[in-house]
Amino acid sequence: MDNTAIIAELNEILKHEWTGVAQYAQASFIIEGVWREVYASHFLGDAKESFKHAQLIGEKIVALGGVPVATRNEIKQSRELQEVLQFSLEFEEKAVAMYTKVIEMAEGNRPLVVFLEDILKEEQEGVDEYTKLLRQSPAKQSSADTSSKVG
Repeated sequence: MDNTAIIAELNEILKHEWTGVAQYAQASFIIEGVWREVYASHFLGDAKESFKHAQLIGEKIVALGGVPVATRNEIKQSRELQEVLQFSLEFEEKAVAMYTKVIEMAEGNRPLVVFLEDILKEEQEGVDEYTKLLRQSPAKQSSADTSSKVG
């Protein structure tokens, strides 16, 4: 089986994961203000997850007969928390699209598909988390929390 196209796509994913390491680490460094304590460790955790994915993808590229790239894309950075969260959501959404594409390319190679789906699941969890963090819904009080007057 010729893996050239899959290796090329995996290398694009690897570049994206290397970008995530740098982008999330940078966000953890420059976040300031009252939310620093919460988000600095959150972004550092995402950098570590991107590194873990980069390791897995790099090893898979070699197993398929390729050579992993050692480059990354340009990072997006800001000191504004909402903007950093938006950049993070966009980053995770792009990862989901990239993994989905290579999974389609790998059809017929069940072990590779399962390997990629495991990472895709974590990327989708990132999309879900950043979507929730960016949501500006007003707090609602449930009916169980309301007290009624007793007469």
